[in-house]
Amino acid sequence: MDRELRVSLAAYRCLYESAVELGGVTILRADEAPASPMVNRIVGLGVDEPATETTLDAALGVMGSDVTCYVAVAPEARPLELTQWLADRGLEPGWGWMTFRRGVEPVEARSTSLRLVPVGVAEAQDFGRIVATGYGLPDTVVPWAARATEAGWDCWLALDGDEPAAAAGVFIDEGVGYLGFAATLPEHRSKGGQNALLAERIEHARASGCDVVVTETGELRDSLPSNSYRNILRAGFAEVAVHANWLRPAA
Repeated sequence: MDRELRVSLAAYRCLYESAVELGGVTILRADEAPASPMVNRIVGLGVDEPATETTLDAALGVMGSDVTCYVAVAPEARPLELTQWLADRGLEPGWGWMTFRRGVEPVEARSTSLRLVPVGVAEAQDFGRIVATGYGLPDTVVPWAARATEAGWDCWLALDGDEPAAAAGVFIDEGVGYLGFAATLPEHRSKGGQNALLAERIEHARASGCDVVVTETGELRDSLPSNSYRNILRAGFAEVAVHANWLRPAA
């Protein structure tokens, strides 16, 4: 597993109290949101070594049939039969995630009416609430996202006056800055918050000794990028590859 993929996985693995490693595969199960495949994921299948049907079945068994999950399939995953094995088990292609990378050169400043503040203990619940709301996750996810800073993330809020409006974080390891948790409350969109948060996190990664920054968001659909996709490209990121997500609904 290469450095950037390894750090991207570590960024989320640290949030799970019961993550399981199984033959190079990581099973991430969040009991706080059993219906959300975004946070219930099987990652790394066929990356470090070719997958087998036995490994796939074991990983699905550890995840359990009572949650809806994604099985992530990286472009380099092997063998080629892996996608057929997933289909044979009733999984269907879901919404893939495009990965992006850039260097740590500064981002051109863009105007915003919002003010950025680091997330500490006092701001953690607001951070978790914005992340859960922005991604359409249940309120039970708020404490899970709120502990990001305790798990090794550096996080910020964007405030409209004194009102929390947007959130984002960066996880730093091995000279890689992984950007995640970018979310904005609907009533505060189009105020430049995420552009400012992108610039802040890239500068923080540079100051922390990183030489590369990576992130991801949902792949293009019908040639219409999301606001997040456009913001990432504006910040100088280059598209790398789509990681497919195969969906398995709860039984």
